Amino acid sequence: MVGQKKKDLVYLITFLVIIIVVNVISSQLFTRFDFTSEKRYTLSPITKNILSNLDDRVQVTVYLEGDDFPAGFKRLRSSTFDVLTDFEAYSGNKLDFDFVNPMDGGDEAQQANYQMLIEKGIEPTNLNVTTEGGNSQKIIFPAALVTYKGVQIPVKLLQTQTGVDPQEVLNNSIQNLEYAFASTIKKVTSGGRQRIGFTEGHGELTDLQLSDAMNTLADWSEVGRVDIATIPFEGLDKLQLLIIAKPEKEFTEAEKYKIDYFVMRGGRVLWSIDQVSAELDSLRGAGEQLAFAKKLNLDDMLFRYGARINYDLIADLNSAKIPLNVGTVAGQPQIQLLPWLFYPIFIPVSTHPLVKNLDGIRSEFPSTIDLIDINGVKGEVILSSSPYNRKIEVPTMLSLQMVEQTPDPKLFQDSVKIAGLLLEGEFPSVFKNRPVPAGITPPSSLPEKSKTGKMIILSDGDIFKNQVNASDGSHYPLGFDRYTKEQFANKSFLLNAADYLLDDSGIIGLRNKEIKLRLLDKAKISMEKTFWQALNLGLPLIMLIACGIFQHYFRIRKYAR
Repeated sequence: MVGQKKKDLVYLITFLVIIIVVNVISSQLFTRFDFTSEKRYTLSPITKNILSNLDDRVQVTVYLEGDDFPAGFKRLRSSTFDVLTDFEAYSGNKLDFDFVNPMDGGDEAQQANYQMLIEKGIEPTNLNVTTEGGNSQKIIFPAALVTYKGVQIPVKLLQTQTGVDPQEVLNNSIQNLEYAFASTIKKVTSGGRQRIGFTEGHGELTDLQLSDAMNTLADWSEVGRVDIATIPFEGLDKLQLLIIAKPEKEFTEAEKYKIDYFVMRGGRVLWSIDQVSAELDSLRGAGEQLAFAKKLNLDDMLFRYGARINYDLIADLNSAKIPLNVGTVAGQPQIQLLPWLFYPIFIPVSTHPLVKNLDGIRSEFPSTIDLIDINGVKGEVILSSSPYNRKIEVPTMLSLQMVEQTPDPKLFQDSVKIAGLLLEGEFPSVFKNRPVPAGITPPSSLPEKSKTGKMIILSDGDIFKNQVNASDGSHYPLGFDRYTKEQFANKSFLLNAADYLLDDSGIIGLRNKEIKLRLLDKAKISMEKTFWQALNLGLPLIMLIACGIFQHYFRIRKYAR
């Protein structure tokens, strides 16, 4: 008996020692076993590399905290917590995070927090909360703020997609979390800030019209205006991205040579071009306007790179609304919001990470684009019209009276029109076998093909233009329609485009991560609800009774002997 007690004590001590050793080892080492088919709980090697190379502390403050959240937002909060927990572990404890409720405190504190978050670029969301007393509106901030050495960049946690099931929107937001945090941490911690230049000198969009676009990019890069006519080649060498936003005047051959030089050395270009002169403000003043082709002298350049922006307009039944005076009542003008066919809303259908799961992108007077087959250059459509469109050749007269006419659906059944292209590869030089234009000093030759590069070509010059408040001259957020109060995805598209063009690490590929929704069949639940309820309640009771009967007869047989 004594020997048995000693043996049991040895077993107990050995077991406790093993537990202590395992706990000590597990506290020093971190690993995760992910048995899901889509590896939803596994961070990518790119993210792990970013986190392991942190040289200072990163603070992440998440504002998705509060009471009375619906189940969907609780799931988003839980998923955010899980992702940041993994980030903290792989960062070697150089990343800290906390969850904060910005609506804590009295009215003054809430208002101060609200204003502070707005100034930092964090947008609120109105949430409809169902309570015992009925429905109520609750303002939440589904976003986070990443801080590193005094630099702060907001992170949008909730993706918005018009017309998409809320469960799918929530799922898309959750699968985007790793990319959202990893890309932001990479931006905020990058040592050398990349330089982005918006061209000027050809009637491009003004600083006020580009305010939100430039401010958004300035969070993680150096942004400024670039005059192609005067910038030397050394200045172009310092740029990584050139954005050409709605030029109105013709480019000279010397200016085109400089752009070609920039492309040949691997520089990235974002073309946002209007080929047709048409403005709603002109229509409001005169009632009608002649839409005609511009002369930008860029056709040969774009063609050599792999695209042709046509001299036409896309009219689409899926379009944004404009305010229009439809009459007067008691001397007061009656303003209605009516669809304007020449303001298409592009709903991305491509699975490319540039536009995957983005909401609608608002445009103004876009044209069609043709993809040209160029050896060594790969093209992919990223923006396109709806199937309910028609092409309008120019010159043509545009009139606001078109709004009053009900479109004939039979005239708007055409093939989908391309409005945005991504081109990648080795671009041929526009000036191959051509003399160096006058005004290029010092004269220099260009290679026949560029280094591997990327460019995006859009057939709308206003896609990155923010609207302006006429009363005080302030600007609205990019993509915000001041008339309908809708927020379109123009800003998200700009950020994705800049990310993709400037980053060669493939981090934007994280947007391709998919988490499959495995929802229950609601119809089957409704039909078989009673059966499964009875089974879940009755089966355990039957098993319990059976075990009791078995034990009873077992004891009788055992002790009867």
